[in-house]
Amino acid sequence: MSKPRKPKGRAVSGWLILDKPIDFGSTEAVSKIKWLFNAQKAGHAGTLDPLASGMLPIALGDATKTVPYVMDGRKIYEFTVTWGEERSTDDLEGEVTQSSDKRPAEEDIRALLPKYTGTISQIPPQFSAIKIAGERAYDLARDGEVVEIPSREVEIFRLTLLGTEGDMAHFEVECGKGTYVRALARDFGRELGCYGHISDLRRTFVAPFGEDKMVPLEDLVELEKIEDRDERLAALDAYLINTAEALSSLPHLPVTEDQAHRIKMGNPIILRGRDVPVEEPEAYATVRGKLIAIGEIGQGEFRPKRVFG
Repeated sequence: MSKPRKPKGRAVSGWLILDKPIDFGSTEAVSKIKWLFNAQKAGHAGTLDPLASGMLPIALGDATKTVPYVMDGRKIYEFTVTWGEERSTDDLEGEVTQSSDKRPAEEDIRALLPKYTGTISQIPPQFSAIKIAGERAYDLARDGEVVEIPSREVEIFRLTLLGTEGDMAHFEVECGKGTYVRALARDFGRELGCYGHISDLRRTFVAPFGEDKMVPLEDLVELEKIEDRDERLAALDAYLINTAEALSSLPHLPVTEDQAHRIKMGNPIILRGRDVPVEEPEAYATVRGKLIAIGEIGQGEFRPKRVFG
């Protein structure tokens, strides 16, 4: 019987909040970070288009188990819409499909924003990762197919016009999971009768991580110059954020060493004390600040569902 393969790389865990540069794909960015950190596992929480810059949270090691909690978080984008052209990709990359000499007045743009705030119905762009009959929409679009993508509800918590400049308007939006900013630009242009597309897009926030946590890729690449491997990896690891920070929206349960041992064996623990939640579908447990499990609280117990090393 053959021995199980030993994973390549280090069992390093934590979140790196990358400031992704333009013309760098999200998958490409994850591969680069995984290689730099010599990590066994890596994944990201929310794709950024190659032409978009800004926050790309990347999970290493056990932190990949917490990716869904970050994917579901609110996001903030700053973006610029250029009026006069609609494009096949709804950004600078695509071909012009519609054009107009009309330009909207600032008061007309402001009057439009309440309609796009709250729960709205949105049709994702043709060039998107939405699956249609098992195929990615962008693959079908590249093959020249025009596909019917069903509309879906998304949440827009805040939409602000930051200013106008010539043929451009600058916005900031705080939105929920699944919102396509490119689709907002497309729909603004159609409704204003002038067409429009995204000419600049930057993500500045993915809950719970703020802009101050972002690390430019060039800062990490610069550390490649450190010849001593251990010193280089230690310098990189200093940028990592504790895995538990991704779970700040969940109730937190600090436990003792004895309780942590039981949890790691997959066993429930009895909870005592006035401050203990009576019932929670999800909570996370830590020992000395280190994440050990995500589980549920009920009937006076914490029952682990996902245990961390």
